[in-house]
Amino acid sequence: MQQRFPQQRQRRMAGLIAERGSLTVAQLARHFDASEPTIRRDLALLEQAGLAARTHGGVVAPRKGEAIEPLFLEKLRVQQGAKKRIGRAAAAHVGKNRSILLDSGTTMLALAQELAGRAISIVALDLKVAEAAAVGATQVHMPAGQVRNGYFSIVGTPAIEAISGFTFDLFFMAADAIDSDGISNSTRDEADVKLAAISRAGQTILLADHTKLGRRALVPVCPLDSISRLITDTGAARAVAPYRNSITDIEIC
Repeated sequence: MQQRFPQQRQRRMAGLIAERGSLTVAQLARHFDASEPTIRRDLALLEQAGLAARTHGGVVAPRKGEAIEPLFLEKLRVQQGAKKRIGRAAAAHVGKNRSILLDSGTTMLALAQELAGRAISIVALDLKVAEAAAVGATQVHMPAGQVRNGYFSIVGTPAIEAISGFTFDLFFMAADAIDSDGISNSTRDEADVKLAAISRAGQTILLADHTKLGRRALVPVCPLDSISRLITDTGAARAVAPYRNSITDIEIC
């Protein structure tokens, strides 16, 4: 039976690819009762998210040990309490008349909810983050660019060019994975935007719950010493030890 909702089909497809390791487009089309053009469009999104790697006529699963990126709605249900505490702690670093750039993702959404209503100006790299922050006296701006379907982040050359035209006091950055080699992300498009943002910010504060530590995603973003401060949750109390020599300030909340 054909899946009614594309995101539901894509989630099941990602699971099937991870389980079997490799599949052809024809096999996926039969399994999901969908046309091959529809399957190819799904696979393009899964590849962009780091959930699959396309081959000639088919697809293979990511290599074991690499972090993969769940859809926004899936991420929203994970580590909710930790993300709220991280968002609250991060908001304490935002003073008056500061220029703020907010990255994408559900931890950043928690920060946006804490900042909403303050008389500050924010540039947001995520539709959902912008929506959450746009309350009362808070002015929210967004760069031009492409919206990642199912993830809501803003990526692409227009976004990078817009960021490059400004300077920011603080860039609050999210990450898919952190290990001794640095910060990494599931997609090249988001990694490129993050790198541009780091270059235009006086300080980069990384927001990441403990599940991101000790992992590596597909695309490197930056070394650990590019980060001024890491804000994480109490679940990371022991895991942060290897990072203290590279990151000046680590805040556990």
